[in-house]
Amino acid sequence: MFFSQLFSLIVLLVAQVRALSWTATPFNPPSIPLAVRTPYLSAWLPQGAGVALNDAWPTFWTGQILGWAGFVKVDGTAYSWLGAPSVPDATFTKATQKSFKFTATQSTFVLSAGPVDLTVNFLSPVEPTDLVKQSTPFSYLSVSASSTDGRAHSVQIYSDISAEWVSGDNGLVANWNTSSGTILTHQVQLASPTRYGEVNDHTQYGSAFYSTPNTGGATFQTGADVTVRAQFIQNGRLANTRDTNFRAISNNWPVFGLAHDLGSVTSGSVLFTVGHVRDPAIQYIVKGGALQDRSLFFWSRFSTTGDLITSFINDFSGALSRANAFDSKVNNDATKISADYASIVSLSIRQSLGSIEITIAKNSDGSWNTGDVIVFMKEISSDGNTNTVDVIFPAWPIFLYTNPQLGKFLLEGILRYQASGLYPNKWCVHDIGSSYPHATGHNDGRDEAMPVEESGNMVIMALSYAQKTGDNSHLTTYRSLLAQFTDFLITDSLIPANQISTDDFAGPLANQTNLAIKGIIGIKAMSVIASRLGDTNGANNYSSIAADYVTRWQGFAKSKTGPHLTLAYNNDASWGLSYNLYSDKLLKLNLFPQSIYDLQTAWYNTVSQQFGVPLDTRHTYTKSDWEIYTAGLVTSTSTRDLFISRVRSYAASGKNNVPLSDWYETTNGVSQGFRARPVVGGHLALLVL
Repeated sequence: MFFSQLFSLIVLLVAQVRALSWTATPFNPPSIPLAVRTPYLSAWLPQGAGVALNDAWPTFWTGQILGWAGFVKVDGTAYSWLGAPSVPDATFTKATQKSFKFTATQSTFVLSAGPVDLTVNFLSPVEPTDLVKQSTPFSYLSVSASSTDGRAHSVQIYSDISAEWVSGDNGLVANWNTSSGTILTHQVQLASPTRYGEVNDHTQYGSAFYSTPNTGGATFQTGADVTVRAQFIQNGRLANTRDTNFRAISNNWPVFGLAHDLGSVTSGSVLFTVGHVRDPAIQYIVKGGALQDRSLFFWSRFSTTGDLITSFINDFSGALSRANAFDSKVNNDATKISADYASIVSLSIRQSLGSIEITIAKNSDGSWNTGDVIVFMKEISSDGNTNTVDVIFPAWPIFLYTNPQLGKFLLEGILRYQASGLYPNKWCVHDIGSSYPHATGHNDGRDEAMPVEESGNMVIMALSYAQKTGDNSHLTTYRSLLAQFTDFLITDSLIPANQISTDDFAGPLANQTNLAIKGIIGIKAMSVIASRLGDTNGANNYSSIAADYVTRWQGFAKSKTGPHLTLAYNNDASWGLSYNLYSDKLLKLNLFPQSIYDLQTAWYNTVSQQFGVPLDTRHTYTKSDWEIYTAGLVTSTSTRDLFISRVRSYAASGKNNVPLSDWYETTNGVSQGFRARPVVGGHLALLVL
């Protein structure tokens, strides 16, 4: 036991020393996004206290290894720069990482390989206003070599992916092929795919693609990992051979290598792209109960994956320019609040948008119906549901900030399903599919019931979209459905029955003060909706009810023994984050009195822990999305900045090694089980106020 503990201590100390051996801007996150575009194209570099790009394998968001390796030869000496490969029959050393930087769209590493520096840039494009580009499930990896001594050097650059990219079960058989036109592309897939299937959250159908321009000096090879990598390390080029011994993923680990000989240069660069394409993408239930196959939007522009890859590669310089502009805008906007806030926002964007897919279906004549767009979101890492309303709601600010239309398309799938009459309950459905990529509804009404939560969420989001864009089409089309949700809120939100809220991990609770806030705001939001649609009587009625409820709610919700709101009525010692007040600010309702905001602002300063304010008095954990929502409703800049700095301290603590978890312990900064969830889009909450 002693030696085991000693070894663990040594590993920790080494990791901490390593973390100091390169500069990290703005900080080393728990896990670095490398290729994060969809729920199934999601590659990360786990960090903890600090891990270099060539000290560990990239992983899928679940933590399962994704074989992704990189080598460079400089003047005949081989260095590894990506992954943690072992090549028994070849000699290489590790390049030395000098720096790391992340922005909203890019993760960039600089490593020293003898007299040459490598700049390794992972670009996951964020193109929210271009549905074709945003729906393209591909990411860029560019590698630039630059002499550090002013002299020319012989440089060859290599990279590969493994068949681990196509399944959550490495015992399954894969097959593959290579095309060698103007672009070299390896394609790999399962020999026996399962449409709409998942294993360990990996999709079980479709293909992974690894590509590079077929320029002079480009070579390729497929085969066992040690064979292909040794070929490059020993020769500086690949053999242009195809391994046709299709086998299990873990059987002599088939990899798909690409290499470029840059010759004798002082500088040069190489581009790779990685992606995963499946078609159809989503199974969606439509009116009458039929199941519809829906495809990613990019198919409306491209007829083959090869055409898509060619266009994607040819667009790299444009994509990089647009990414730099987007990064700059995000950073400038967020820095107006604080540098800490800008770093949180930049870390959150790829993770949140990497949970969605933009889809279309076909017309009866086989043409694409680009006027029928639905966006689907996977509830990554918690339940795996499709379009969970109380996951869309905390993520909502990222859509209002980047492109509100994406938010409309997210709501469309839910509203259309519920308007079909297939769902039997009067409140809003929790999700439209218990397991992504199935959006097949809950016709038995036995979804996870959050009646006040989801009904309030839907009315609030529908109004906020209309306010942001001036587009009332959803309000008009689904007016009766939104009124139905509001009628339920009138019945159940002032004194909420025993039920769960979005924080379902904390368990059910009756008379939830914060849940009542959401329901009352939902009623007032329906008043504004009615007014926008010309229904003055309805607007006055809803407004009157909401105002009455606020007055009565204050009598229930204020603690009689402390200067704060309670967690639940009649429990005076209890308290919690009143994050649902954020929607009062977002919708500019001015429904709750200023005294409530002042009360909570003063209280939070007295109960903050090292890494934030606890979610409520039942536990000392919190949620980062609700921390930032709460930062948006407090009335003191110093209290706002306290929330921001605590979340930033958690993200930069070095205590976690999974894609940013929104659920963590405020006393020690340790994540509590969630990872890679889209709700971090809520970190943009301050940008949309």
